[in-house]
Amino acid sequence: MNETELDMFRRQITLRLAELDADDTLGIDAQATVVLDQQSVGRLSRMDALQNQAMAKATSARRQVERIRLNAALTRIEDGEFSFCEDCGDDIALQRLNLDPAATKCIQCAKG
Repeated sequence: MNETELDMFRRQITLRLAELDADDTLGIDAQATVVLDQQSVGRLSRMDALQNQAMAKATSARRQVERIRLNAALTRIEDGEFSFCEDCGDDIALQRLNLDPAATKCIQCAKG
């Protein structure tokens, strides 16, 4: 993989990390503690608020996992290991990396 392609992936990964940070900022309020004041909301509203809070926390956890994968991809770029399968060592197809720049396995090893 040439330096131009690596720069493209660096930019793509950095942009996605910035999007994740922005999403985290928007989701902070949804993860806040749910107030269980029966005078202000009914039981179903509290259940709905608790469910929304749980979904917001799960979404935040998924973003964190994606952030870890993307940072690992940036490290692989800097270490010269980007685009090589971690199992067999073959090149990971450019089309696969375009879909998921954090991919660590070629399609054959990912299937197996």
